[in-house]
Formats: sequence, C-alpha cells, structure tokens
Amino acid sequence: MALASATAASASSPTRLPRRLTPPAPPPPASLLPFAARPGARRPHGCSYTRVAVRWESRARGRARALFGGGLSDAGASESDDDEEEDGSRLPRGEEDEYAVELSAAAAGPERWDVLGLGQAMVDFSGMVDDEFLDRLGIEKGTRKVVNHEERGRVLRAMDGCSYKAAAGGSLSNSLVALARLGSSPSAGYPELKIAMAGSVGSDPLGSFYRAKLRRANVHFLSKPVEDGTTGTVIVLTTPDAQRTMHAYQGTSSTLSYDADLANLVSKSNLLIVEGYLFELPHTIEAIKKACEDAHKNGALIAVTASDVSCIKRCYNDFWDIVGNYADILFANANEARAFCELPSTESPMSATRYLSHSVPLVSVTDGAHGSYIGVKGEAIYIPPPPCIPVDTCGAGDAYASGILYGILRGVSDLKGIGLLASQVAAVVVGQQGTRLRVQDADRLAESFALHLDSLEFCSDV
Repeated sequence: MALASATAASASSPTRLPRRLTPPAPPPPASLLPFAARPGARRPHGCSYTRVAVRWESRARGRARALFGGGLSDAGASESDDDEEEDGSRLPRGEEDEYAVELSAAAAGPERWDVLGLGQAMVDFSGMVDDEFLDRLGIEKGTRKVVNHEERGRVLRAMDGCSYKAAAGGSLSNSLVALARLGSSPSAGYPELKIAMAGSVGSDPLGSFYRAKLRRANVHFLSKPVEDGTTGTVIVLTTPDAQRTMHAYQGTSSTLSYDADLANLVSKSNLLIVEGYLFELPHTIEAIKKACEDAHKNGALIAVTASDVSCIKRCYNDFWDIVGNYADILFANANEARAFCELPSTESPMSATRYLSHSVPLVSVTDGAHGSYIGVKGEAIYIPPPPCIPVDTCGAGDAYASGILYGILRGVSDLKGIGLLASQVAAVVVGQQGTRLRVQDADRLAESFALHLDSLEFCSDV
C-alpha cells in the first residue's frame, strides 16, 4: 500500500503526522498516504478505558410510484444532484446492463482503490412540512425513528401531492461524494482519486436509482443488489423552524455480508472507512470485523465514523471492539466523542478528543460553530471555524470528514493544515441548502488547496 514517512522532528511533534513503518509489498500506487496503519491490534476496550500506547507503526419531477415499483400513489418528487435535475421516474434503457458490466469489472480494476466505504445505502426523501402535519400523524418533532414498511407508506401517502426531493443519501455517501469531487477536480493537478462504496441495496427501482446517482458523482457502488430485497429509505421532514424529523426504513440496507467479492475489494483498498450506523445489526458487526481484520492484514488505514449518539449507546461494546482494535482514524462530533468516553455534557470537546487520542491514532472531533479538534497522542489541536453564514448544518460533519481524508490522501503531514482544509469544505456545505458538496465548489476548493498546499509540510516518499 502507499506509504510515506515524515521527518524525525515531525514524528515527535503532536502537530505532525507521526513516522510510518516500513511499507509492506506490493509497491504503492500513484496516490500516496502519509501515514501507516498500526502494525498490530491493541487490546480491546470493551467498557474499559485504560491508557494504551499510541503507535503509528483511513431535472424534472419524478414519481414516487415509479421509484417504489408502483406501490404508492403519485407524489411529486423532485430529484436533484447539485444544481442539475433529471427524471428519476424510470431507469434509462440498458442501465441494468451497465450495472452488470460495472459489477463484473470490479474485481479487475482499478489496480487499487484509494478509499472503500462500507455503509448504509439509503434513498432520502426530503420535504418541508408544518407542525400540524406532524401532529396529525402523531410524529414527535426532532426525532429519528426506525419504522417498518407500513409506517413508511403511511407517511409517504400523507405527503401525496407535496413536493419533495429524492437523493442517494446516507452520511457515508455524503463524505464519499465530496471526496470524489475534490479528488477528480481537473484544476488541482493531482491524479484522480478512486472511490468505491459497498453496502446493501435491493433489486428494486430504488436500488437502481441509488447506484446511478452515486456513479454520476464518480463513486462506484460495487455491491450486487439483494435479489427480491428492498432498498432502505429515510424520510426527512423539515419544519419552518429548521428542525428535522427522520423516519428510517432500513430495508436490506443494514445487511452486509462479507463474501468473496467484498473481501477482494478490501484487499485492493488503501483506506477502509466504516459508517457507524452499520453497527446497529449484530450480523453486520461480524462482516465489519472481518473487513477490518483483512484491511489491517493488508496494511490499509481504517477509519470509523461515530454516526449518532444513540447508536453509540446501543452498540457501545461493538463500537469499542472495532475502534479499540482496528481504527486508525475516528470521526465524531462533540456529543458523540463524549458518548464514546462516557463523559458528561459538561466536559469540553477538547477533553474528549484528548481522551480518545490515547486509544485511536488520529481523532477528529467537530463542535459546530465553535470549531473542531484533531487529537494525536493525548494532545488536541484546535481548528478555528472559517467565516460562514449558516444555511443548513445537516451534512457538515460528513463534509469535514471528506476534507480530512482529502488532506491525508494528498500527502499533507501538517495536522493544523489538514484541519483547516476540512473546515473550509464543511463551511461551504453549511452555507448551502443540502448535504452534498457541489461540483463547482469542489473544483474551486481543490484548486485553492493546490495553491496553498505548497506552504504545508508533506510526507516524503519511503
């Protein structure tokens, strides 16, 4: 895998990515990673927080009826990707054949994937509603609830005639799309990053919709559809006070089998990132563990996203089993970081960052408008927020994670510099409506980064 090492002075400083170990064969691809995954697993944490040695030795309106295979009444669904819109009511002719070609070619190329994400594949339906709508359906405002097929249908039928947006959603896909757009900018002058995702979609129209939208964003979704399976959805209801209420129907989206195809993808990836929402089903935990074990053996970096406080609390031991033994990078917001440490809300995000950085080599903790922190070896580096007029904070953490990964994949060793890059990406997303980094913004950011990266320290090739 691609490896690099910093100078001896950088290795001893918490503001630099520490020295990497001798890289394993095979030789690295063009896109170099600046630090190595740890060579040996640390003891599992379980519920214990013993200090461990950190070693650096991850356009038009469509119809819901068409997307759901004709099972629902008409409801206006405007689907958009960036500022472009297209008719999402049916797949173009021959689309299924294109998917078959892409899936069959996955084992052959590319030679390496820069990033492989394991996450929930969910189609988002987002619409504006008022409080009376929620009251009429008996929905508690501001909550996230897992619902069954019937409850999902009840809410969508109530939205009949309303305008809403459909998108290939999910926290991890937001990060991967942003990373792919940053990494494919022609103005940056770098080799294009190769980004892939594995998850679970059904053989229904929603699954085809999800795959097509990610492919348009230059993210290759390489998992085969589950025969007769259903694709997960999230209904996002936003009230005028900007509060979001979510109903998640998981379908087959939390089912992840570690088969030969996925094992092959993991073996060809330089960085594996696992979405925390996958931890919610026990049989998926086993697939996550096998993927992390193989990634670790192959020398790949492993990153984990916290995803949600309630998810951490429900799956606490499972999270720590993976994070404590395999994770090289942990992404969390302030509340999620405190939940990992079982710290009260009165504790500062900096304290949580420092605490976690004794157990995870690189910790990234966001704290909204207050800025963010990067933790290494028991130290926390504060990253001030850039000027920003917030429009929609949903997806800010996903964008920040993409910036961290982009800096790492481009070889930056200065931690403060990486954090500032990530903050800029997040600020752009916060200043717009929607969770996805737009193509034109990604191009502008990548060009700006390329101009300023010369002033940041880079890791030299081994």
